[in-house]
Order: sequence, then structure tokens, then C-alpha cells
Amino acid sequence: MHIICSDLEGVFVPEIWINVAKHTGIESLKLTTRDISDYDVLMKKRLSILKENRLTLNDIQAVIKKIDPLEGAVEFLSWLRSAYQLIIVSDTFVEFAGPLMEKLGRPTLLCHSLIVAQDGSITDYRLRQKDGKRKTVQALHSLDYKVVAFGDSYNDINMLKEADASFLFRPPANVIKEFPEIRPTDDYNQLKGWIIDAIASFPH
Repeated sequence: MHIICSDLEGVFVPEIWINVAKHTGIESLKLTTRDISDYDVLMKKRLSILKENRLTLNDIQAVIKKIDPLEGAVEFLSWLRSAYQLIIVSDTFVEFAGPLMEKLGRPTLLCHSLIVAQDGSITDYRLRQKDGKRKTVQALHSLDYKVVAFGDSYNDINMLKEADASFLFRPPANVIKEFPEIRPTDDYNQLKGWIIDAIASFPH
């Protein structure tokens, strides 16, 4: 038995925070897990910026509704789900993901949640579990699944290292340089071929 685990942002849809940065003109919101490997440090910085600029959840959701999947993502995801079981494991939040999941055909998503005040300000966040991407793969292994995983950023690396086969998809140069043992690609067709080959190599 085998299953696919993938990241969301940068793989199927553009980075949410980069789009918020472009829309609001707040350059410091462009920082992502591609730049800062410690997720807690990154999120605390983001929440501080939102507070300083009085941005609410509604403001961010308005930007998210305008985001479309990456070119080729819907077709690739459709093929993937027709051939294999897929779980998207993301460090985004339930409150952000809804419109994006709708555009992707509602695949299974494991992610985090936000703590929102009555005035709509985002005061904190609640992790589904710490190191959840790696633990998802460990849980699937405990159910005797072989796991193929792919992602693009520092926060995906523990998941990729834990999986039976793993790939980097559209990673930045710094991640490629730091993890040369994980094959990178920016082409869905090449990724498709690698997934098929990896699963064919598993014992049946």
C-alpha cells in the first residue's frame, strides 16, 4: 500500500503571504519558510506585522479569494488523485485554505488553525501538532503505507527525509544547495514520472 504526501503553497498554489505582501505593499510579509527555517519565528514576525498594520483575517481572506492555482496544478492534481491516494500536509491555516481547496477540487488537507479576536484581528495560531509533516509520514508508516512526498521549502524537509521516496518541487536555490540528496524539479510532468517510478519500485 502506498500514499502521496505533498505540500500546498509553492507546489499547487502561490505563496499566500507573498500575495498578501504584494496586495498591501508590506515588503516584510514576503518572508516565507523558504527564507526562515524556524516556523515559530516566522509566524510571530507575521503576527506582529499584521498587528502593526491593523490587518484582519477578512483583509487576508479577500486576497486569498483572488489567488488561482499554479499553471498546470489542477491537471496534475486531478491525475494524482485519479491514480493514488493523496494527503496535502501544509503549514497554512483552515481559515486561509477554504477558497484554495475549492479551486483544487477539495483534496484532503491537514493544516493548522488561527486564533481570531472578535474584531477579526489574528492574535495567535494553534499548531495541529509540532513537526506535523514528519509525524504524518510516521503515522502512515505505522499503518504499513509506503510514502512518496514532495514539497518546496525548509518546513517540508523533515517530511521528505521521513518518506520512502521524496522530491523537491520548485524549490529555491538555497534549499537545493542545502539538500543535494533530494532531487529537485519545476516540471509537473517530470514529477509525475518520478512518482510513477518510485511507486513501481516499492515491493508489491
